[in-house]
Amino acid sequence: MIYTDYLNTPVGTLTIQASAQGITRVDFSAVEERIVNGSELTERCKRQLKAYFAGERRVFDLPLDQQGTPFQRTVWRCLVEIPYGEVVSYADVAEMANSPKAVRAVGAANGKNPIGIIVPCHRVIGSNGTLTGYAGGLERKAWLLAHEGAVFGQ
Repeated sequence: MIYTDYLNTPVGTLTIQASAQGITRVDFSAVEERIVNGSELTERCKRQLKAYFAGERRVFDLPLDQQGTPFQRTVWRCLVEIPYGEVVSYADVAEMANSPKAVRAVGAANGKNPIGIIVPCHRVIGSNGTLTGYAGGLERKAWLLAHEGAVFGQ
């Protein structure tokens, strides 16, 4: 069973989904008709995300149920290690994943991250310090990084 809830944030509405094992999805939603079927875990996720947006939380403490290839899951584990307010390049993540030549594959895995913000793919930028790709849009990525106080090239 998948549980679903929504959270209005300063940068748009988030869809939050969870299985019995953990959070499966957090992404920006364009859904007009929202059917809520929440759980204790989606409520806990909402509380932690509210605290993040209020500037009161820097680290999330939630079980994750990520579905992806072994390489994608490796990249996503690396993303969680990027500290709040810091940015790294795709090449840095490839190094963290012990696959230094897999920069493009890291970019693809980053783009497939189903659990935005909590698995902070927004903290990955181009090697030249500029913002590149974000499923939620570059304006949201810039907002999230500014919210965290990250320094990056514009």
